[in-house]
Amino acid sequence: MKQTTRRIFMMQVAAGSSVLVASGAMAQAAAAKLDEKDPQAVALGYAADSTKVDAKKYTKHKAEQKCSTCQLYTGKGKDPMGPCSLFPGKQVAAAGWCSAWVKKAA
Repeated sequence: MKQTTRRIFMMQVAAGSSVLVASGAMAQAAAAKLDEKDPQAVALGYAADSTKVDAKKYTKHKAEQKCSTCQLYTGKGKDPMGPCSLFPGKQVAAAGWCSAWVKKAA
């Protein structure tokens, strides 16, 4: 009788783990695109297109600096959007930029 109980328990653990993994993946896929007018985005000078950054206001910005090359960006290689640790629950443009940009470690 103990084996049956243990077997059922292990199947429930496996099923529960699968549900948690699937729901986490769906939540990340459903993350909203960061609006440039979001108060935190405005405070950090976020632009979805790095070429449209105000050069007079952000004098340290360089053309090669993009979210995809930032250490805070956790998106995958060629994806056009991805998560950033500064904007939890939001997707930023890989071609974007903000004043918190830090060169990604090689």
